Amino acid sequence: MDSGGWSRRRFVGALAGGAAAAALPACDNTPAPATTPTTTVPEPSTSREARRPSGPRPLLLGTYTSVEGGGKGIGLATYDTATGRITGAGAIPGVGDPSYLAIHPDRGTLYAVDERDDGAVTAVRLADRKVLGSRSTGGAAPCHLSVHPGGRWLLSANYGTGSVAVHPIDASGALGERTDLVRHTSPPPGPGQEGPHAHQFVTSPDGGHVLAVDLGTDTVYTYRLDEKAGTLTEVAQAHTRPGAGPRHLTFHPDGRYAYLANEADNTVAVCSYDKASGRVTVGEAQSTGTGSGTSYPAQILVTADGRHAYLANRGHNSLTRYAVEADGARLRLLDTVPVGGDFPRQIAFSPEGTLLFAANQKSSTVTVFHVDEANGELRRAGESFPSPVAVCALPL
Repeated sequence: MDSGGWSRRRFVGALAGGAAAAALPACDNTPAPATTPTTTVPEPSTSREARRPSGPRPLLLGTYTSVEGGGKGIGLATYDTATGRITGAGAIPGVGDPSYLAIHPDRGTLYAVDERDDGAVTAVRLADRKVLGSRSTGGAAPCHLSVHPGGRWLLSANYGTGSVAVHPIDASGALGERTDLVRHTSPPPGPGQEGPHAHQFVTSPDGGHVLAVDLGTDTVYTYRLDEKAGTLTEVAQAHTRPGAGPRHLTFHPDGRYAYLANEADNTVAVCSYDKASGRVTVGEAQSTGTGSGTSYPAQILVTADGRHAYLANRGHNSLTRYAVEADGARLRLLDTVPVGGDFPRQIAFSPEGTLLFAANQKSSTVTVFHVDEANGELRRAGESFPSPVAVCALPL
């Protein structure tokens, strides 16, 4: 996202300023009244119906609070699992620029980045929406975080300074002081980049390694996490082609393959993963189906059954659908679908996989799609939901 000399913070501000709607009632501190859904949808399949919970489900929304038209904190909403209809329910104030969100495995605590020059991560207890405090990430503009599967460590990526951080999580869900900080100093920045830009920090499906995707150095770093001390040891590096700008990695359910969205050169790549060594091998670059030019691919998702993958294309304002073949080793491009908004920054499945949510930064909206279990086709679920500078949607 940063191919000139701008910081991520300045670039985001330029994108959002003037593009976002004025403060919207759907995310103020007064819960919106419930309404009766009017959208008619086909009956879901029996298997998904069995997994679908009844009643409205929580939806948490990330935003920027320091830009014109931005949010007032972490947005609160609910969604109907059958229709996809979203209803606003206020906001959690007191968190600055919460652009990315993650939930603790016990679902009791929410974590947000504070994407500012003096970066931090914040914990919020969901039962009473109490902010449990913030801790410095030791870097600038943290843009991604995840919770280690054991629930004891929070992993975060500092885009501005190209580093990754580890924080302990105590029994209450609150965060302790940082236990490690590693800056990506090697290899040197790729073409058009002035430094490292860590964009994602996640745990492998087997739990044996943690992986950091760095857009600035065209590298996926593999670390071992000492689960007693909270410290990192680098064990491998995987390099994309120069200038690819890797942004987001998603694993196939069986853990042997992963899919990498490359922001700068408008491609995706299938990667193999060796769980013994933690080594990632990046495959050939593949088309996003968006034509020539850079469409800033943002995030890629894989269905729970491993049969389909979806890519958000910000410049093209679309979602690319792939068939996943050869037990995860191959992606076959099927089509692209208009996202119904501007600049889809992040996408997420509902827990049952029946709905896909897209947070559209420049149009300040969230769009929802029904996901066909048989063929992976996407179908719009009614009108978009207005949400100030929507950059993350987390359905629970």
